[in-house]
Amino acid sequence: MAFPLSPSAPLRLKPYSTLRLLALCSNPFSKSRPFPPSAAPRRAFPPPAAPRRRCFCTAITAALRSGEAVEAKKSELVDPPKGEFGGRVGEFRKRLKISEIKGGPDEGLGLVGQTLTVMGWVRTLRAQSSVTFIEVNDGSCLSNMQCVMDSDAEGYDQVESGLVSTGASIWIQGILVASQGSKQKVELKVKKIMLVGKSDPSYPIQKKRVSREFLRTKAHLRPRTNTFGAVARVRNALAYATHKFFQENGFVWVSSPIITASDCEGAGEQFCVTTLIPSSGETTATPIDAIPKTENGLIDWSQDFFGKPAFLTVSGQLNAETYATALSDVYTFGPTFRAENSNTARHLAEFWMIEPELAFADLDDDMACATAYLQYVVRHILENCKEDMEFFNTWIEKGIIDRLTDVVNKDFVQLTYTDAVELLVKSKKKFEFPVKWGCDLQSEHERYITEQVFRGCPVIIRDYPKDIKAFYMRQNDDGRTVAAMDVLVPRVGELIGGSQREERLEYLEARLDDLKLNKDSYWWYLDLRRYGSVPHAGFGLGFERLVQFATGIENIRDAIPFPRTPGSSEF
Repeated sequence: MAFPLSPSAPLRLKPYSTLRLLALCSNPFSKSRPFPPSAAPRRAFPPPAAPRRRCFCTAITAALRSGEAVEAKKSELVDPPKGEFGGRVGEFRKRLKISEIKGGPDEGLGLVGQTLTVMGWVRTLRAQSSVTFIEVNDGSCLSNMQCVMDSDAEGYDQVESGLVSTGASIWIQGILVASQGSKQKVELKVKKIMLVGKSDPSYPIQKKRVSREFLRTKAHLRPRTNTFGAVARVRNALAYATHKFFQENGFVWVSSPIITASDCEGAGEQFCVTTLIPSSGETTATPIDAIPKTENGLIDWSQDFFGKPAFLTVSGQLNAETYATALSDVYTFGPTFRAENSNTARHLAEFWMIEPELAFADLDDDMACATAYLQYVVRHILENCKEDMEFFNTWIEKGIIDRLTDVVNKDFVQLTYTDAVELLVKSKKKFEFPVKWGCDLQSEHERYITEQVFRGCPVIIRDYPKDIKAFYMRQNDDGRTVAAMDVLVPRVGELIGGSQREERLEYLEARLDDLKLNKDSYWWYLDLRRYGSVPHAGFGLGFERLVQFATGIENIRDAIPFPRTPGSSEF
């Protein structure tokens, strides 16, 4: 059974035939590496009415392989059921990735001689007199697959005509052979090549290096670079390890709301969510008089969608506490927002937070959990992202692997805020921000403590002055400090902030009064102290700062796929 391979004679299959061909696709790893029953698939199963692009591409892959398997099923393809209604959904098969070919201990040598199919994007193309070298990357790993082809390869005319160029997406099939070069152990000797999507000559990411500032203006394309591809993979590994750590330790994941009427931090730097301003295209031409007002000339929030002011959340902590008082140990992991007009390399308007809450726990339990979590996720990326970490160690921050290894292996040191201030004062070092008891420690103070005083060892500072901390933190017996803690790490400073929560109703109400916060907005939070209150604690970790810490990336805008900052909401 033959299938034509030519841009002028495209392969045309009926949808049902496509699904049948999908089931015939072979994968050299399908027998030796099946999906374990307990593992989650790497991509969601599509609903019945999902687009068929992936199925169609997979059908092409099957059609271009050896025709024996297709011929064996010919009778099934000739007489498909009439119509699609009630038709069988094809079997899902995980597509072969470059990381699976080259990621083993032998870097692919064990697969030499096998016919493999690779799909990805062209990184570079070098045409010589008798042979053409194409570097293909599919995003699964840092390494490219070097594909070597001569003029006898099917589809070579697409290369010769210039259709296959840097940035183009291609489908390649060939035999894996031992490489004659020194940069890789294996390469693909191309038998067939097909252009999937051509790349315009204006493609901005060429072989030459470009600045990260420039790449921020091309956030939709920057994942195709080595740096941002590696950051994305390590970020994914950190997210996976986060869920794995908490799930293995009996925590329940809670989806905290994005829209809230309360201010967890009490700082007032929140984005307002309102429908009082007309939506869609009308927003650019909205007269101020269109916003409803009260008789006193104030905004009439009763006419808003929620009937009162609402905001994007700055934290899921308060909501997590409600579930901790029912399920014991919970965690949230989701987006949070802060309308802080800051253009520094450390701030984002939209960021992700990891926030566990532990019931029947005090500050010591909180510190132990934070320490175990941080060591767990760092160990995970050191063991599972070796190629990307070597890249960061070579090109981003020399010594990062040693620094992260210290975090895993060294014991964390703890000291009180009072002792830390005394240590800083006695150092006689001239800081940009002077140090005295009651001040909020700055990054320069935190880094000096962990990098200089304790020589790269992570440090936990505890028992901060209550006047510089949030209302929900438990007051210590001295009346001046609260049971709060910050985890400091080299190069970053504060990475984790946490506390034991105030479980005593009268203390919490008094604290809200002191800070002039409206207790009516926190009625449900106060109820937790009325009905079976328990000692509980938790911490918050900005996920992008963790990504920075783990990769060495200096600017936090490069630690998130699409950064949101003052004046910038592109993409």
